Amino acid sequence: MKPTAIRPDNAEFILLSFEGPDGYSLAGGLGVRVSHLSETLAGAGFRTHLFFVGDPRKPGEETRMGGRLTLHRWCQWISEHHPSGVYQGEDEKLYDFNESLPWFICERIALPAARQHRLVVILGEEWHTAEAMCRISDILHVHGLRDRAVLFWNANNTMSFHRIDWGRLAYTTRITTVSRYMKHIMWRLGVNPLVIPNGIPGDLLGRVPYRPAERLRRSMEADLVLAKVARWDPDKRWNMAVEAVARLKDGGRRAVLLARGGIEPHGEEVMHRARSLGLKVKDVRPRGDTFADHLRAIQEQQSGADVLNLRFHCPQSLLKVVYHSSDAVLANSGHEPFGLVGLETMAAGGIAFTGSTGEDYAIHDRNAMVMETSDPKEIESYIAYLERHPEKKQRMRQAGRETARQYVWERVIENLVRKLEYQAGLQGALLAAGAAREGREAADDWPALGWMGQPLQVQDAQA
Repeated sequence: MKPTAIRPDNAEFILLSFEGPDGYSLAGGLGVRVSHLSETLAGAGFRTHLFFVGDPRKPGEETRMGGRLTLHRWCQWISEHHPSGVYQGEDEKLYDFNESLPWFICERIALPAARQHRLVVILGEEWHTAEAMCRISDILHVHGLRDRAVLFWNANNTMSFHRIDWGRLAYTTRITTVSRYMKHIMWRLGVNPLVIPNGIPGDLLGRVPYRPAERLRRSMEADLVLAKVARWDPDKRWNMAVEAVARLKDGGRRAVLLARGGIEPHGEEVMHRARSLGLKVKDVRPRGDTFADHLRAIQEQQSGADVLNLRFHCPQSLLKVVYHSSDAVLANSGHEPFGLVGLETMAAGGIAFTGSTGEDYAIHDRNAMVMETSDPKEIESYIAYLERHPEKKQRMRQAGRETARQYVWERVIENLVRKLEYQAGLQGALLAAGAAREGREAADDWPALGWMGQPLQVQDAQA
């Protein structure tokens, strides 16, 4: 029987990303994404490799999850001289990534997998991996292995699109992205990506601790509690959020905004704008790093404040409580490739006020309130509407939870595998692997690759 499905017994996954699971490597959502993606693949039984720019103090190679997941920390010799994080010394790391990683993958993983008659699935993330993905395809082609591999390259946002050779990338890989909004942007570049949405961990759907949620809500001493978690970036429409708080205050409603930004300079502009509107801003810095410390710090600073600027890392356990306790979570971006905060809010049973770009999952007045403009009156209007219709708020919370269940990583992996099977079918990759598995092709027919093109004897991999 000719194989048509990708399964743990006939496929092996390789993920490429600059960011990864180490604290050194986490700079944003990409590190979280590839960590969850690799862990879910390994949890489904697939042999999985994650290559990323790792912490120089940790092992270069580490196995987890019963040996199914292997972390490959790359560029460590450069990272030793750049201790501040993954993007310090970025250009040097990128050069090393492109020069060394493609040969290593082809020699150490692709060839052994071919000897075992396994399909190799290689997934690259973001612009940093585009060149490496092209080189991997070229090497596999030269050595007769390209038909045994499916290569997907994914765009999570538009950052550094100008640095990508789109014609070459589209020729050597299958391009994907995370939303229809991103697909339409990429059409203008002459590419037509497949859409595979982002995911959330299933444990985000767990029950929100009742007492901490009630304690946080009561401590606010406010008619309305709003929250916004995003980078300090004009695209995130922070000014729209603080202007909406000012309008609610002017209308006689006591509203408090829990604001968590990043390290970007736009944050100072936003706080200046809030103060110029007559809002009282207080910074929140806990004395410890526990959930209780965070909650205590918020409670101590809330008296009289209109904006609480959370100047500390907010773990998911705290954000879950904040999202659930708020009357509205303002994920109101003007440009959002996917909108993970909105989905996390839904999982927590919160009310998401999303933008209307990449948030394909958001349906206005059903599971979210979708902002069509940058006018703060729109936020004010929808908050007033929900206050008049409490039954609508409850239905929206329930609908949001149901939506979030459709985007847990296990569901996303099912979608990904179907798209991979489609591409493998176009290439005949699964049929080629199946033919070899049935004995119509001898293992010793495969060439021995070499480091940087030099001949090297590679022993048969153990089945």
